[in-house]
Amino acid sequence: MNERVLVVIDDGFELATLVPALRLHEMDIIGEARSESVAVTLLNRLQPDVVLLDMHIAGVSAVKIAVNLRKSKPHVGIVILESCSDVRMLGDRHVDIPKGTKIILKKSATDILILCAAISDSKVSAVESHEVAWIKGNVSVHEKSLQGLLVHLTDAQVQTLRLVADGLTNAHIGRVRYTSEKAVEQIISRVAQEFNIQPDRNRNMRVQLVNEYYKWLGAPHH
Repeated sequence: MNERVLVVIDDGFELATLVPALRLHEMDIIGEARSESVAVTLLNRLQPDVVLLDMHIAGVSAVKIAVNLRKSKPHVGIVILESCSDVRMLGDRHVDIPKGTKIILKKSATDILILCAAISDSKVSAVESHEVAWIKGNVSVHEKSLQGLLVHLTDAQVQTLRLVADGLTNAHIGRVRYTSEKAVEQIISRVAQEFNIQPDRNRNMRVQLVNEYYKWLGAPHH
């Protein structure tokens, strides 16, 4: 029997295209939501077996929503569509991802059958508390090398990079992270080294770092 699926996606176009595609592959889509509040209401009313999530709006990520949904229904299967292979870039922590969650990296998993298989497996994974599974599809050698680079960044470095992308000054970042401005400068310099951004008087290092940050979020990069 097909799992009963609640789809929670904030992008209207993506919701309108993905749901029919899943139904064509005999997925039983019992509800659709574009916000966390509606998702929680439908979860309690419809009692789905699996929730498919793709949301990153107003500072609320799919991971945070998944955590809240699991509080309401501990054994619901969770499948998350992600644009970034490191959830720290989105302000989340890997340790917070609910057990048994299937995470699909969107830019490499282009076959709808991969998503259908993840949905079908997620219910059992949730009940048996399996480890979180990343499904990366056909990842190129170049993509793998980029993902490997992110692994080397510490949590402090990732948080600092996010604050730089938010436009904060070093002094402000220091206040947020309860550290000195000098320490922030050192962290930014180290992150630049990891991304192989060399000092260049003709190019702004912070702008280059912001470009790298948005590239990891899946934004177009030129």
